[in-house]
Amino acid sequence: MTHRILLRAGHVLSMDPAVGDLPKGDVLIEDGKIAAVDREIGADAEVLDMTGRIVIPGFVDTHRHTWEASIRNVAPDATLDDYFVDILDTFAPLYTPEDVYAANLAGALECLNAGITTLVDWSHINNTPEHPDAAIRALTETGIRAQYAYGSANTSLADYWFESKIAIPGDDVRRVRTEYFASDDGLLTLALATRGPGFCVNDVVTSEWALARELDIPITVHVAMGRLAGRFGMVKQLHDLGLLGPDTTYVHCCYFSEEEWRLVADSGGTVSIAPQVETQMGHGWPPVMKAIEHGLRPSLSIDVVTTVPGDMFTQIRAAFGAERARVNAASWQADVPVPDTMLTARQMLEIATRNGAHVAGLEDRTGSLTPGKRADVVAIDATAVNVAPVHDAAAAVALSADVSNVETVIVDGVVRKRDGRLTADVARARRLVEESRDRLLAAKEARA
Repeated sequence: MTHRILLRAGHVLSMDPAVGDLPKGDVLIEDGKIAAVDREIGADAEVLDMTGRIVIPGFVDTHRHTWEASIRNVAPDATLDDYFVDILDTFAPLYTPEDVYAANLAGALECLNAGITTLVDWSHINNTPEHPDAAIRALTETGIRAQYAYGSANTSLADYWFESKIAIPGDDVRRVRTEYFASDDGLLTLALATRGPGFCVNDVVTSEWALARELDIPITVHVAMGRLAGRFGMVKQLHDLGLLGPDTTYVHCCYFSEEEWRLVADSGGTVSIAPQVETQMGHGWPPVMKAIEHGLRPSLSIDVVTTVPGDMFTQIRAAFGAERARVNAASWQADVPVPDTMLTARQMLEIATRNGAHVAGLEDRTGSLTPGKRADVVAIDATAVNVAPVHDAAAAVALSADVSNVETVIVDGVVRKRDGRLTADVARARRLVEESRDRLLAAKEARA
């Protein structure tokens, strides 16, 4: 029997140029798919009244270490150098599969609560084979759309991040591929989270890239950030190893040379930018316009809740403010008008939705309210005092709304947040993640 949901009379921002915006429009969902977007649709369906709501595609977070939800805000003032020691060399070795499960459960629900319907979970906490099982189980239970990016273990900073000779275990990645991701059509898909040149010796780099391509899964890698990787010339090294390709997402990219920007663009690679982390922790300036100038479609990501907020509204504003500040300062110094290419609020919303789906390799199924795509939809309460009155709906979402205004969240046609409340057992998730926090802090104390 066909299941239909009709979102009625909302201000629809489809983020699809062919569909456009509808100041008062309907969205019909049938069996998890967007069936129609129009000014008025008649259908036998469950009706959700969207009057006074702005209806958008769900946000896409293209890079988050979800396992760190248990240690939220433990490093509020950290630099990137601090992070490697305080998190990867202190907390990560202590994580049990139960900690990973609790953090991924709470972290994925945090995403859904904030209107993030698609997540790339950069999971570099696979200290045992039970760790990825726990992470995947939690993602599955929340109902979020996610790309699970299988990463390395983190039991020793020296072993895994300084010219590491230890490759991600191919046999376990193959097991996970067979056991959980036999099809690429599900709500969860698989990627490989690699460390790359500089962090690993060349033999490890080439073996991990070969593993991903053997399994036909995308690759995601941190590059060109901060005092460490900013000096590695990682993309140039990958080019010299013959490894560049359209299957790779480059995260941060703050210190790319012009040659490296061209290499990424020419190879069809994609870019994920985490603006709040990058400005706050010293990775470098978020290179949103640099990516656009080189013909790329940059996406946004949260990265680490140990140090920054976990919502997309923060990332939109951090990128928007940082980029415009940089351009304004350069224009003032040169005594010239600001260029016509200055970022706009509308662009930022597109970057956080449609571009994110492109970078995650999922644009055929999400990222815009396009008939035929899967129904990943968010409704923002535009009657709230921090949003109303609305003059420009895209600006209202990008510059005024926050998590408290995310009223409805639908993933793959299933309502995951209704009337401002998650449909999941939030109390259980909070209890588990608090127990994980206590267990990790006790283990850290005992280790000291």
